Amino acid sequence: MDYTIKQFAKKFNTTEHTIRYYTDIQLLPCRRDERNRRIFDEESVNWMQGITYLKKCGAPLKDIKRYCHLCRLEGSEENLRARYQIILDQRDKAHKKAAEANATAAFMDQKVKHYEDILSSRIPDDTNPSTWDH
Repeated sequence: MDYTIKQFAKKFNTTEHTIRYYTDIQLLPCRRDERNRRIFDEESVNWMQGITYLKKCGAPLKDIKRYCHLCRLEGSEENLRARYQIILDQRDKAHKKAAEANATAAFMDQKVKHYEDILSSRIPDDTNPSTWDH
């Protein structure tokens, strides 16, 4: 399937400006139609998915550019090891972010329970006759 820049940006919840920038710095491949408009295909989707996940890990643009550049080179042992190391580093960052998010969620769960306990002790139980207003 082919995508216009507008469709592609929407698919990845980003701006057309960002997509143009990525293609201009040769981070994201695309082809051009007869009117020189950018056209994105499934290969572009695969590249953008990788870029998106690397960004979500917190990878700086220079590291993403390096990774994409290495992916375009031949798969020598040195090249594969360099790509592997980048992915290992970003995986570690992703796991760290996930652990931090889980700890934050657990803390918030405790706070919710705390306030529910406080509020439930202040709200009369309508099934208990001793709390009925006479």
